[in-house]
Formats: sequence, C-alpha cells, structure tokens
Amino acid sequence: MSYDAVLWLSFGGPEGPDDVMPFLENVTRGRGVPRERLEEVAQHYQHFGGVSPINELNRTAIAAVEEELRAQGLGLPVYFGNRNWEPMVEQTVAAMKADGVRRALVFPTSAYGGYSACRQYDEDIDRARAAVGDGAPELVKLRQFFDHPLFVGAFADGLRAAHEGLDGARTVFCAHSVPVSADRAAGPPGEGGFRYSHQIAEAARLVAAEAGVGTYDVVWQSRSGPPQVPWLEPDIVDHIDAIHAEGTRSVVVCPVGFVSDHLEVIWDLDNEAAERAAELGMGFARVATPGADPRFAELVVELVREHVSGAPARKLSEFPAAGCTVNGAPCATACCEPAKRPATR
Repeated sequence: MSYDAVLWLSFGGPEGPDDVMPFLENVTRGRGVPRERLEEVAQHYQHFGGVSPINELNRTAIAAVEEELRAQGLGLPVYFGNRNWEPMVEQTVAAMKADGVRRALVFPTSAYGGYSACRQYDEDIDRARAAVGDGAPELVKLRQFFDHPLFVGAFADGLRAAHEGLDGARTVFCAHSVPVSADRAAGPPGEGGFRYSHQIAEAARLVAAEAGVGTYDVVWQSRSGPPQVPWLEPDIVDHIDAIHAEGTRSVVVCPVGFVSDHLEVIWDLDNEAAERAAELGMGFARVATPGADPRFAELVVELVREHVSGAPARKLSEFPAAGCTVNGAPCATACCEPAKRPATR
C-alpha cells in the first residue's frame, strides 16, 4: 500500500506566557478541574518563561526523521499536529488534504498503551478527520514501540552513562501515573500484558537487562486529580524519601515512560525529585530521554517501513504488538478502552 506523508501527532504545549492558561483549559476541558488547580500547574510552566519544550523538541525530532527518510529513499513529508495546542491536528489534517495527501501514516509521540497514551490519539485522528470532512486523508496510526530494540538501547546507554561517578546508586525507573481504574480497564480479562503499568515494567526490565543493572525500582510521577481517586504509586519523591530511610545514598532516575524532555520531565524530575534528593544529601542523576538520540529517528522510520515495504516488526518482549489503527478505529487488541466512570446526577 502506498502512502503520501507522515503525520507527527503529539500532546502540544504553550510557547509563551499568554498561552499557558488557554493550553491548560484545552487539556482539562470537560473534566471539571478546579481553576485553582490549573493556576497551580500554570506556575510550573511560568517557571520556564511560559514555554514548554515539547514543541521545539518535536520540531527537532521531525527534522531528524525527515533526514532519515531521505537517507532511506523514502520521500515522505512529515506534518506536525497537536492535541492541545498549535499546530492543532485539525488544522494540520486540513492542510494535508489541501496538499493532496490521500493516505498517511501517523506517529504518536508515546511508546505505550493505555487510554491517554494510545487510545486518545485514535480519538484525535477521528476528530480531525471529522472536522475536515469529505476528502480527509486516510490515517494509519503506527504501533506501540516500548519494546523496540532501538528505544531500549538508547535508554540503556543513557542509564550506563548516568551511573558513572555514582558508585552504588539505586536505579529508579519512572513513568507518568494514571488512575488505577484506567490501568485495570486495559485489555481483555486476564490479558495483563496489555496494561500500561505492565508495559512500563517490561520496558524497565529490558533496559535494566541491557544496561547490566540487576536491582531497580519502578515508580510514578505527575499524578493529578482528586486525592480520593487512587493512582499508580509510589510517587517518585515519596520513593526517594523511602530509599533514603533505608540507607540509599544516591539515585539514578530513568524516565522510561517518556520519549523526550518535556515539562513533566524537567519539572517533576529535574526540579522536584532532584531538589528532594539534594535536601537529603543524596547523589542524583537523571537518564536522558531518547528523543534526541539518532536511534530515535531510525526507530520512527523502521515503524514506517513496516507499512511501506513490509519490514519485519522488531520487538524484544513477548507482549502482543498493539496500537496500529486505521482512521482512529480501536486496534484489534481492544487494549486501550477508557475507564468507565460512574454515572453522575
């Protein structure tokens, strides 16, 4: 099957102080998040001048992917669209239609399953095509890649580098937390391999094994929502307190749940977690995310070639390949259903 383009689909982020609150309102629309909570989160962005690094990181990665596509003889343009901030995916898909794109592959900037990490990108695709209407290009979303050897290898090299100079440091893998109910909703009954938390655990195992790390922990960060709703735990800062109490004197944090250094990495880890470790007198190092590694562009193009030229799907785990969809339809594994919410009156 032939394709005309690649759509790089991401979360989006503000690019100036005046963008911050409108962006957060987009992110939380329909969720009933109190204004004071938005203002609290807004301060994280204002700490960095109201600019999230995510859009610039995406542009840099897109340029690398375009170069790799050319190097491999695939003359596919790469379009950039976001869920929550400009360039909005609806506008991007409209531009693709105007440019004559009829069929495109979609790369979502998340390696994992789960509702917000996978299924919500299907909804973005469906919403954008509906907004464009007749003649909207067919959009085929690429699969999840948390167990791809290039993804694992980049993190493993970063983990080894972070351990240099920190003898005996405890390795802690970290990912964005989600509600426990959402995690349990993933996949058919008994298919734990579909769960986001199990994929994170598997990615951590693969990275640790390649880096030669025998002992490690898996923890979570960036939780939000009302405190009475259970989310995946323990939190990274709480865990630093716990391992310090056990006698650990240094820690290496690997943000295995993220592909690039966007705001939740540089705030929650480079600020909050690093500051807590410093307060406790602990050594601290944070592993680089793979988005700026040359292997990441190679990974994206490999995923493209699975569709363009039938390249074999390389993966290191026994977990089923999932996440590939056409025009936003749920994939065959049905692994990313949203958690059912109780009815309200």
